[in-house]
Amino acid sequence: MMHRALVAFVFVAGIVFTGSVVSIAEAQQEYRTPESALAALVDAPMQPASTVSPDKRWVAALEWKWVLGLEEIAAEELKLAGLRILPKSFTRSRSRSYDSIALHDLDDGSRIAVEGLPEGRIAAPAWSADSKYLAFTLVRDGRNTLWIYDVESRQARELVSLPLNGVLTSRPYTWLPDASGMLINIAVNHGKALPEPSIEAIAPVIQETDPDSKAPVRTYQDLLQTPLDGERFTFLATGQLARVRLDGEVEELGGPALVADFEPSPDTGYLLVEMIQQPYSYAVPYSRFPLLSQVWDVDGRLVKTVADLPLAEDIPKGFDSVRTGRRSIQWRADVAATLVWAEALDGGDMRAEVEHHDAVHAWPAPFEAEPEMLARTEWRYAGLDWGHDELAMLTEWRFSDRKLRTWKMAPGAPKAERVLFQERSYNDAYNDPGTPVRGLSEFGTRVIHTIGGDAILLAGNGASPEGNIPFLDRHDFASGETTRLWRSAAPYYERVSDVLDDAGQRLLTLREAREIQPNFFVRDLEADTLTQVSEFPHPHPQLTGIEKELIEYERADGVDLSGTLYLPPGYTEQDGPLPVLMWAYPLEYKDSAVAGQVRESPFEFNQVSFWGPLPYLALGYAVFDDPKMPIVGVGDELPNDTFREQLVASAEAAVDVLVERGVAEADRIAIAGHSYGAFMVGNLLAHSDLFAVGIARSGAYNRSLTPFGFQGEERDFWEAQAVYTNASPFFHAEKIDEPILMIHGMEDNNSGTYPMQSERMFDALKGLGAEARLVMLPHESHGYRARASLLHMLWEQQQWLEKHLVGSGR
Repeated sequence: MMHRALVAFVFVAGIVFTGSVVSIAEAQQEYRTPESALAALVDAPMQPASTVSPDKRWVAALEWKWVLGLEEIAAEELKLAGLRILPKSFTRSRSRSYDSIALHDLDDGSRIAVEGLPEGRIAAPAWSADSKYLAFTLVRDGRNTLWIYDVESRQARELVSLPLNGVLTSRPYTWLPDASGMLINIAVNHGKALPEPSIEAIAPVIQETDPDSKAPVRTYQDLLQTPLDGERFTFLATGQLARVRLDGEVEELGGPALVADFEPSPDTGYLLVEMIQQPYSYAVPYSRFPLLSQVWDVDGRLVKTVADLPLAEDIPKGFDSVRTGRRSIQWRADVAATLVWAEALDGGDMRAEVEHHDAVHAWPAPFEAEPEMLARTEWRYAGLDWGHDELAMLTEWRFSDRKLRTWKMAPGAPKAERVLFQERSYNDAYNDPGTPVRGLSEFGTRVIHTIGGDAILLAGNGASPEGNIPFLDRHDFASGETTRLWRSAAPYYERVSDVLDDAGQRLLTLREAREIQPNFFVRDLEADTLTQVSEFPHPHPQLTGIEKELIEYERADGVDLSGTLYLPPGYTEQDGPLPVLMWAYPLEYKDSAVAGQVRESPFEFNQVSFWGPLPYLALGYAVFDDPKMPIVGVGDELPNDTFREQLVASAEAAVDVLVERGVAEADRIAIAGHSYGAFMVGNLLAHSDLFAVGIARSGAYNRSLTPFGFQGEERDFWEAQAVYTNASPFFHAEKIDEPILMIHGMEDNNSGTYPMQSERMFDALKGLGAEARLVMLPHESHGYRARASLLHMLWEQQQWLEKHLVGSGR
């Protein structure tokens, strides 16, 4: 009997295999490994994530790793409605998970490891408002269940064995504000057969335009493509809300639905539920599907429908354009049960010339009176932070000039005059006043922490020409005065993680220095003491002694620039010029004064990550990291009108400063970048002769394939054809005469960076006789996760640099 041959094309590290299916183990034999100094970085520990208990006594440190096994990223996943879903566990694929949890006691400095957990993926940790429990989910054997850790008994237990649904909500549970239990979203279809294709169900897929409506959409990926996709999305996204008490008792609320979000009111008397509705779309992701928002009572009975939004395929162009109808619906955090939402007054189009673009409404329980007008905003509503009845902070923004402003208002007296707290470019880091410190309300919800009712604490990065200098301030709205309570001091880089007392005198900080890894400390300002809390290990003790310097210089048109120069251990000026790897990413601005601002600190820990350029310090290269490549459009001029000219000018200034300092030779500098940085590499190789070689990872090179905007470009291709073509390396591939290495994940789901972008660019270069290499990494998305892929990435980059930058002379 003859069997139908199964033929597969397996791309492994740029090699095409034809024939029988290649197993993962066999495929890995074709992956390459770089020098040991580079390979060790892939296995180095990551800085733990952390979450502080509401009573400010405990820090939960969660160890995690970016790097996964190839078998993990090759697991079956479905691409539906803009999501990537693991159908076995009803969770999103490649989401952040943790390997272990440890609690650090901020009172006595002790460390308690959370033990007794079965092997599995820990995710979504959250403290109860009374700080007695830390909840988290744990995925094992294809089942995602809810666990809690009892701080007093030091015991972890599975609270309920029902499988949870994490498809639409990455955290499939939420604590009740009074800490009496949780709301969960149960995966009602777990264990059932997924809808399968059938010959009978095959039918044409038809879409039709509406001549009376424009529907510009960006290049979303992983969208629904067939009716079967819609069935599968419904099957996987359907959940059943329930209340679970701390003894594990479960009470279902309402019926099965595609629950997109659920939030209890601060007094736990109501539940705000948002549910995806049909019809679905082949053009936009699930976040723009029809959305029904309702208020339920504690038993799951409908109290009021708040919004019933239709499919939003026709949102006007613009980053600050929105769907019409009630949006951003939330509970006001500082009172018992009041809903707040925004609603566009401009048809959702920020380009409309209207006095106010948004209205903000409040609607208190029992939701029988008419909603109250809380505020109107001249710009687009961005959100409200709640303090108390006389203090909330309302933020609005506008993309056209990159501006934001924040007002202090009294939500209990909405007609009272608002006080302007800040107005600035959101790119202006030097004038960022910081973020309000939060505390708990009487209900157990998070609100702005206030001192005496009218003063707040602000923690910020403290960007300055000397670099970031983190701070903690006290701002008094009554007097308008701001008092600096604390500021980081050289040679350390120390930032506020949390404030542990009411007055802002006892701080939890994360402290580091160039050669000292970040760790938690308790800083007592009144007693002038500093106590170390954690002992996180040095991630790469074999790679120390790196020299780092923040260099400031100027572009030919007067725009200030900066970048961080790293030199390998043991380097001295007598060693002369080194081969240099420059790694950058262009950003867009509407104000040249803020384009070159310094946003790093020279005292930060020398963290050498496998992801960027720093590993090559171990091989004797110098690295110029994040040299600023600002693209500025002043006044009526838009940034991308002169993209190429500004990009080349910035790169030229960076090359000149390195050569003038004697660190580099002009013909031994490589340029590299990821995503928009790869787009930059293609342009610099096409339009300058500044670099000897380029490395471009996961980039987009043909902007006609993203016709309704890219990065910060709002105009479509038909409005600005010259901009699109001038900025696209694909249309200038014949000018690239330096070697270029392109690497791309074969399953890249980032908007605009289809794998086809690199494939077509490579085809162009090949056809034109340029020197290029294309590496397609199996199963990888925009950010590579498999250990085999990362090792091979480092090997490819090492070989390319050795061949084309260093040669045999090093």
